Amino acid sequence: MTARNVVLVHGGFVDGSGWQRVYHLLRQDDYNVAIVQNPTFSLDGDATATRQILDQQDGPTVLVGHSYGGAVISEAGTHPAVSALVYVAAFAPDKGESVNTLIADPPPGAPVPPILPPRDGFLFLDRDKFAASFAGDLPLDEAHFMADSQVPWGVDALAGTVSEPAWRSKPSWYLVAADDHMIPPPAQRAMAERAGAAVTETPGSHSVYLSQPQAVANLIKQAASH
Repeated sequence: MTARNVVLVHGGFVDGSGWQRVYHLLRQDDYNVAIVQNPTFSLDGDATATRQILDQQDGPTVLVGHSYGGAVISEAGTHPAVSALVYVAAFAPDKGESVNTLIADPPPGAPVPPILPPRDGFLFLDRDKFAASFAGDLPLDEAHFMADSQVPWGVDALAGTVSEPAWRSKPSWYLVAADDHMIPPPAQRAMAERAGAAVTETPGSHSVYLSQPQAVANLIKQAASH
């Protein structure tokens, strides 16, 4: 059965409004689209927020996660409404893994995200380095807006471990952002391969969902019609 519902899950440092371009492209093709606003305090809390939106869906649903949102959909995607998973330059943890464990041992020469030391249990990206690391293919004024509107990312969210990864029981698709300076493309490819995902690769920064919304929407539609 073709899924007509799509639920979009954002990552760290940003909120759900970044999905607007993808949202409009999917709505043009008559998909029902809902967007999760993760509190990003803890992985469990974000998975709960996602399940609340999934509970509202009235049929098969494609669950999409960007960046840290990949950990969220890996945890929440066992929900019975979910027919497929789409990872967009995203983490895809296995059982017992967290974002922290996945970033603990970066490959030699990989760019190091400019995450500032935690303050009161929350993380921010260095504003002056945000554009180059997170949004290198967006107009500077847009990247600066994202830097100045950052959502504090709770250290507990990064430490939250996945219990039963949904990609072990649900078909998965993965969009690799070839110019990503936050999650190295080789790490993206390795996670996608481990998950048995159908992989598409496109030029793009970590903000590929903003810079290449058509590529993201196309992959979601592939997952919806599998």
